Amino acid sequence: MVRSKLRTFLLGAGSATVMLAAALLPVGASAAAQPSGPVATDARRAATDTTLGPAAGFWSCTVPPGYTYTTTSSTSTCGSSSTQYFVQPAADNLWACTLPAGFTYISVQNTSDCGPGGSSIKYYLRTPQTNLWACTAPADFTYISVQNTLDCGPGSGTKYYLRTPETNLWACTLPAGFTYISVQSTQTCSTSGTRTKYYLRTPESNMWACTVPPGYTYISAQSTNDCSISATTTKYYIRAY
Repeated sequence: MVRSKLRTFLLGAGSATVMLAAALLPVGASAAAQPSGPVATDARRAATDTTLGPAAGFWSCTVPPGYTYTTTSSTSTCGSSSTQYFVQPAADNLWACTLPAGFTYISVQNTSDCGPGGSSIKYYLRTPQTNLWACTAPADFTYISVQNTLDCGPGSGTKYYLRTPETNLWACTLPAGFTYISVQSTQTCSTSGTRTKYYLRTPESNMWACTVPPGYTYISAQSTNDCSISATTTKYYIRAY
């Protein structure tokens, strides 16, 4: 009986101690107090706002492959280099200080963001695609028209109306992997005079073509005016080998 009463007394005393400790803690507090002050606030904000993954920009002493940069800062933390770069992966619709491989641009702006020493140029990046007016004609594309523009740099420049190469397209260039079977004189391929447009064809055996593409030979040839706007040249009856 005495032992039972002693156990009941001890349990009651323990419960009272827990209740007293809980009452002394502020509302919403935990046993492990959270850091406070401006440094802790900045750390919590950074943890909340940090974007993970390849799209995140960051300050770097170099520009890694596949990245461009959007602004610079003078620094004493990069060793022999006094410039730090805010780098991020090249992306569509980004104002960038460089023109990365695989991209074209549609506009420029003068800026002091891109390095110490005065004004420089930023490029408005775009992924090349058909039916885009662009300031360059990337290697995997052709173009079918040009126009004068002030968009592409200081002074007058040229914009190109891009097209993905395909058979039966009149194009201002002869892309790799294609031949042509006819030409026409045009002023749509240059801002300064007459140029040649090519009627593109995908090479195949047993066709007359103005070139002999890689991987083909020819078994006959003929003189023609089809392949040049200014002279008689040769057409070839091509065969794959």
